[in-house]
Amino acid sequence: MASLPKEQPVRNPESSSVRVEIFDQPYNLRGSDPEYVMKLAEYVDGKMRAVAEATSTVDSLRLAVLAALNIADEYHVLKRQHENGSGDYIKRTHRLVNALDEVLNEDRRA
Repeated sequence: MASLPKEQPVRNPESSSVRVEIFDQPYNLRGSDPEYVMKLAEYVDGKMRAVAEATSTVDSLRLAVLAALNIADEYHVLKRQHENGSGDYIKRTHRLVNALDEVLNEDRRA
């Protein structure tokens, strides 16, 4: 899991930078939300450690690439699910609108 350096994270409120460790390497990262940056670093660290455990690979560059591929795969699977789900919602919405139109038209006739 991503960890903070032995000291507390160094945060500069003006630049929103935070110091984190990913796979035992320190990084100074910047972002608009330091907690979010730390969460991302923890996620990447976790992925790298999972790949290291599963493959017994010790080369950090190779681990980073394999972790990036795993993260890209997760992203594309979720993106596809979202796109397919969005289409379902649109179809349902059209069916509900049509059903409401029918009910309203029947009320007008009555």
